[in-house]
Amino acid sequence: MPDLLEIVNDHTLSSIRVFLVDDNPDFLAATSDFLNSDPQIEIIGLAQSGMDAVQRVDELHPDLVLMDLVMPGINGLAATRLIKAKSLATRVIILTQHDDPLYRFQAEAVNADGFIAKSEIDEGLLALIHAIGKER
Repeated sequence: MPDLLEIVNDHTLSSIRVFLVDDNPDFLAATSDFLNSDPQIEIIGLAQSGMDAVQRVDELHPDLVLMDLVMPGINGLAATRLIKAKSLATRVIILTQHDDPLYRFQAEAVNADGFIAKSEIDEGLLALIHAIGKER
C-alpha cells in the first residue's frame, strides 16, 4: 500500500489546469460548467479574445488551453501559433463549429495538440483533455 507522500506526489491525482478561450460568453459559461463536473480538471481562467489569451498564458501557466477557432482580432490559429512559440509545454486544443479538413490541417500546422468540433464536445472533449493532459 502506498504511503501518503507517494499518493500526494502521484501525478495522476493532480489536476489539469485549463484555460478557456472563446468570444461567446454563453459558450464559456456552459463549457466551464461542463468541465467543472470532472474533479481532475481545474478551470484557471477565461478569455474572450485570442490576444487576451496570448497575454494571459504567461501569467496563468495553464497545462492546457481550449481555444476557439473563429474570434475577432487574432483568431485561434494565430493565438495558438504565438502560444506555442513561447512554450511547447502548453497544450492547445482547438474548439470550433467549423469542422473542416482545412481547419484541421491548419491547426496541425500551428502545432495545436488537438482539434474537436463543438458538436462533439459532450462525447469527446473530456477524453481528449485527459489524453493530452497526461502528456504533460
